[in-house]
Amino acid sequence: MDYQEKALLDLLLSSGRLDADKAETLRIEAVTTGKSLTELLLAKRIVSERDLSESRAKVLNIPYFSESKISVSPELLTLISVELARNYQIIPLDLDKGTGILSLVMVKPEDLSTVDFFQKRTGYKIKSFLTSKENFDTLLSNVYSQSLSGEISGVLKRGKEQSEESGVRLVTSETISQIIKEPKIVEIVRKILEHAIRLRASDVHIEPQENITRVRYRIDGILEEKLTLDKDYHAALVSRIKILSGMKIDEKRIPQDGRFNFSSEFGEVDLRISSLPTVNGEKIVMRLLKKSERVPTLSELGIRAKALATLEEAIHIPHGIILATGPTGSGKTTTLYSLLTMINNPKVNIVTLEDPVEYQMSGVNQVQINAQAGLTFASGLRSFLRQDPNIIMVGEIRDEETAQLAIQASLTGHLVFSTVHTNSAAGALPRLLDMGAEPFLLASSMTAAIGQRVLRKICDNCKQAYVPEQSVVDDIQKALGKLLDGWLKTNETQSALAKKNNTPFMLYKGAGCEKCGSAGYYGRVGIYEVLRVTEKIARSILERADAATIEKQAMEDGMIIMKQDGYLKVLEGVTTLEEVIRVAQV
Repeated sequence: MDYQEKALLDLLLSSGRLDADKAETLRIEAVTTGKSLTELLLAKRIVSERDLSESRAKVLNIPYFSESKISVSPELLTLISVELARNYQIIPLDLDKGTGILSLVMVKPEDLSTVDFFQKRTGYKIKSFLTSKENFDTLLSNVYSQSLSGEISGVLKRGKEQSEESGVRLVTSETISQIIKEPKIVEIVRKILEHAIRLRASDVHIEPQENITRVRYRIDGILEEKLTLDKDYHAALVSRIKILSGMKIDEKRIPQDGRFNFSSEFGEVDLRISSLPTVNGEKIVMRLLKKSERVPTLSELGIRAKALATLEEAIHIPHGIILATGPTGSGKTTTLYSLLTMINNPKVNIVTLEDPVEYQMSGVNQVQINAQAGLTFASGLRSFLRQDPNIIMVGEIRDEETAQLAIQASLTGHLVFSTVHTNSAAGALPRLLDMGAEPFLLASSMTAAIGQRVLRKICDNCKQAYVPEQSVVDDIQKALGKLLDGWLKTNETQSALAKKNNTPFMLYKGAGCEKCGSAGYYGRVGIYEVLRVTEKIARSILERADAATIEKQAMEDGMIIMKQDGYLKVLEGVTTLEEVIRVAQV
């Protein structure tokens, strides 16, 4: 045991984190096994990793770094790559060019060979900060999720040097056709897409601001800024994407749509591109659709218990209408795909009319909307009826004509799936009446309506329980009523944990870790309400009842509303109360 380990042991003793007997045992074991004191303390869980790291920092007389979220300049990320940072367990913190000091957060600052390596590599003096291995992992994920900035910075630096050598200006109307083919523009687009796939982004936004261009990713439903570029690059970047997606690069006055495929080591995606003229230039939004992704089951989506049983019963009725409702991006189409997968077999003819086709399903005849050619939801649905279908999926009911055709199709023996933009399952019925549907026809044709929202799941890797405040307990008890009592009776683990902490129930949250990028969330799940059109609901339709009246009747019939389903998922530790309130508070 060297001098530093002895000093560390003495400090842990004097601070009360270790008693004399354990200290002596550790001394003997360290000598006999040859293991370091740090290894033994962590293996035996005698002190926490943070306490141990703080004590090591005091012994080494080095500042302890506890922050888990920091902002690092792209220049530093270029100076020290993610591979170097991971291999040497260091994070670049700050660079003072005036004094020539580079600050590094290190797991092992006492390793003088590492310090010497980075002094020679960077040409700067090193100032060390010590952090725990656990905090280093979180920092690495946070800092190098910005690695897109670092990589793009490196590309632009190389591009600038090449431009200076060739004498080519950055962007002008005369040189745009040449610049969009330049390696740096091609590389920027490639890196933006690679990072989007790696970070599980569903959309990429390239947005012109007054002086900059910003790039944002939508991850688990939330937009996050990942990159800012000089505005001078915007025109070339947009033109490159427009060429890839088959748009007209000289047309900047009207919105355009396009598509292309992109493949990388992180996966293959089908990209749907939309351009929009704004006051600062053209904005690009790219929707990423994974080609290899299979259609999830209803259980994987988050539909279970009575809602699942109701839907399984409804889809095996050979006629009628089943609607998925909710705002844009709430997963309505994915739910319909899951339902179609359950009933897809060689004995039925399934045709779909979509805008766009998001999943390609074997054995299903899928048709893409083409409004310019005259193929709309209404015209396509009319043609479908001459194709001898058993099951029809229409992407969306938008107008009176499509609503009338869907009802007629269901009344003539077809099972029709579609979506409507309403806030709840009950709201779908008055919406169709507003579109001109006859009450007596709608009451006969409707089978079920699904209301849904998508929210973020707690990261399984860093999930932890906590005792909720009394106001939160009261709110959940009021919203769930008898459902809560039934749930607690069937969940022995939750009941035991709650009893130990003297609370009716425990809630959960994500602490933040490398896997989730310190967000505390990883992946998404749905919350649902499934309204079965019973005889009493049909009577309400005939009376043109409003959504609130229909929902009240459905709840009396046993429907669990979205907010209740969300609260049950909160109790199960699937998501957080904040997420349910964010997406389902009506």
